[in-house]
Amino acid sequence: MAIDAELERKLREQVDRSEIWRVMQKYGRGLDRLDKPLALSCYWEDAIEDHGNYVGHPSDFIDWADQSTLAFQSSQHGLLNHSCDLQGDDAYCETYYLFSGVTGGPTNFMSTGRYIDHFQKRDGVWKIANRVCIIEGKFDVPASQFGADLPEAYTPEEPCQAARDRTDVSYHRPPVPRRPKQLA
Repeated sequence: MAIDAELERKLREQVDRSEIWRVMQKYGRGLDRLDKPLALSCYWEDAIEDHGNYVGHPSDFIDWADQSTLAFQSSQHGLLNHSCDLQGDDAYCETYYLFSGVTGGPTNFMSTGRYIDHFQKRDGVWKIANRVCIIEGKFDVPASQFGADLPEAYTPEEPCQAARDRTDVSYHRPPVPRRPKQLA
């Protein structure tokens, strides 16, 4: 059974959008896990990253970002609203982000903004051709007292499985949970 041209066009568009979104997710994960090869795989070799006070090659930006985020115990890039204007093998995207960095002190750091991206599909692969990151807000966020009366989730005997490298539980196949335990 053959599919009609309109359905085939819609399916191709959905696949393209999905592949672009996957690149965005790989980028955030690469930065948060300090996985430079993963983050760098999101860009074409000739891409330019315009990110606040940095403008240049993505490889140098990722080195800078990794060093900057080492000041945090952990970081997360939350990807929010995403629009994507497909035009053949070019796509023009806007993705809102929320970045948080846990300091371990009385305040944590958060920033908000948007990635304005030009994606290109070359040889059937979507990657970032150029990016302008618009940083719209920077905030110090007080450490929460929420849950102060709850027992600690992790102990020295059973530490948190989060790591900022390939030892992080998200790289394990399959992920291995800690031993079952009762709530106090």
